Order: sequence, then structure tokens, then C-alpha cells
Amino acid sequence: MATIKEIAMKAGVSNATVSRVLNYDEKISVSQETRERIFRIARELGYRKKVIYPRLDHIVLLDWISETEELEDIYFHEILDELIEKAKQVNIHLKVLKKSEGLSEIPKATRAFMAVGWFSRRELDQLYQICPCGVFIDSAPDERRFDAVRPNLDSFVTQMVDHFVQKGIKEIAFIGCADRDINSGKAVMDIREWSFRQSMIYYGLLDESQIYISERMTVNAGYELGRRLIGAGKCPRALVVASDTLAVGLLQAVNERGLNIPDEVEVFSINDASIARYVSPPLTSFHIDIPTICATAIDLIRECVKRERNVTKTVLINGEAVYRKSTK
Repeated sequence: MATIKEIAMKAGVSNATVSRVLNYDEKISVSQETRERIFRIARELGYRKKVIYPRLDHIVLLDWISETEELEDIYFHEILDELIEKAKQVNIHLKVLKKSEGLSEIPKATRAFMAVGWFSRRELDQLYQICPCGVFIDSAPDERRFDAVRPNLDSFVTQMVDHFVQKGIKEIAFIGCADRDINSGKAVMDIREWSFRQSMIYYGLLDESQIYISERMTVNAGYELGRRLIGAGKCPRALVVASDTLAVGLLQAVNERGLNIPDEVEVFSINDASIARYVSPPLTSFHIDIPTICATAIDLIRECVKRERNVTKTVLINGEAVYRKSTK
């Protein structure tokens, strides 16, 4: 990367002049021609200003991930690892707390928190009393009181249905998992199922018998739902699956029955986990951009600590479909 000294030598001015111009010092007395020359040379040499982030202490990362099957667990741990790495890069010092430790272990000096996992209403109320400044990642359990950043699952599912309908496919089933109500802990409709229903209603294609929902997001649950779907009669022409974890089990069930993917049935999933490339056939899946999600969470934490606004933010991160051999 170019240095101020190299720019100064090429521009024929002092190092101090280059530094002050690049930092937009209005008090420096140089001609407009010199300013433009310095900026032009800086661009040509690929100069980038070093960003110095002020140290931010007393930030807590709440790891509230319950014990899940390995594939789903990997997704959440990728988020946690990325958050910790991003925080280091921007001089944010984190204290990580596990669900087993409880909210009572949050230090009194905590200025803000980031949270990953499922929280009950009681926990959210308790958390707000301890520290009202926080960001939830991959969920938005209380948008009125806390910031949140999550993948735009609604849009992903809409695009998946659109993809199949535009190809002339009308028999489309949904394989998904229930969400949990923060007040009762009971199963409620997940945003992906809701989006599928809305899209299919829009096209006049909704068939209630072609919606299969599990209470857990596991490979085994996907396998069992796949067996139910196939055992119910004629297999739909296309399957919209809520996650790669479910899709891995579903593929096992479909392959056991000897159905050809994608000639007889196409499968489209969400997450683009690393295993999606190695199952048979390789899985078409919407990529969830974990680095962008985590970078956004870090930005929201800094805003929150600075008290720059009086309203909360919920940020949806879009993604791209990665097409493989499970679809045509």
C-alpha cells in the first residue's frame, strides 16, 4: 500500500502537506491544482487512510445457543466466531457469556450487548433492565426495545417460489421448522413458512397438504419430513426447504426412494452451508452473508453506545442464490 512519503515525492510537496490535504485540513494554504494533484496521485497509488478505532470496553456477547444438531450448531458458531473476530478488528473488547451462566452474570459496568440465540420474554425484560442498549443477531425478538440484524428470509423464500413458478412448476411443497413464541415457548409459524404461504396464495397455488413442519431444525427431522412427504403419494415437482440442515435429511429420504433430483423433483434451500457443496446432488441454496451480518451488528453497537438515535433499527441482509445440481 502506498505511503504519504511516496505520494509527497511524486507530487513534489512535503509529507506534512500531503497529510493535511488528505485529512481535509481547510487551514492549509495550497492551490486547488496542488490539492487535486495530491488526491489524483493517492488514487493512482491505491492509498488508503489508516482507520484508528477508539477502544470500546464493557461490551458483552451473549451466546444463548441451545444444544442443537451439529449442522445447525455450526451456523451459529460461525456467527459467534465472526463477531469475535470483527470486534477485535475494530478495537471492541468483548466478554462472552454462555446461556448456562445466566443473565445475572452480566457485569454492572456493561455498556451494550450483542446476542445470539433464543430468549424468552422474561429474559428480554430482565435484559432490558440490566442493559437497554443491545443488538440481536439472526433474530429480532423485541424490535421496539432492541436493535437487530438478520438475514432477509422472507425475501429468500419469495425468490425461491418465484424461481419455480417462472419455470412453469406449480406443484411446490414446503419443508420447514416452527419458531417459538417468546411469551409461552410454544411452537408458532416461522417467517419462512409465512412467506411461502403468502407467495403461493399470490400465485393461487397454495396446497395445505404440501406444507411439512418439524419442531426441530435437524438432519433427522428433515429425513422424517421427507419420508412423510414421499409416503403421502405423488411427490411434488419442487421443494422449498427452510435450511440446509433439513435439506440434508430430506435428500437422504428422496434418494432412498430412488427419485431423480432434479429431473423428478427439484430442491432449493437456505444457508449455503459448506456441506451443501458435497451432498448428492450438490444443493442449490441461498447464501447467508455472515460477515456482512456481523459487520452490521458491530456498526449498530457503536451507534447504540454513542446514543446517536432515539429509535431502534432492524436491518435485513439480502443474499444470493447459489445454483447447483439439485435444481435445473
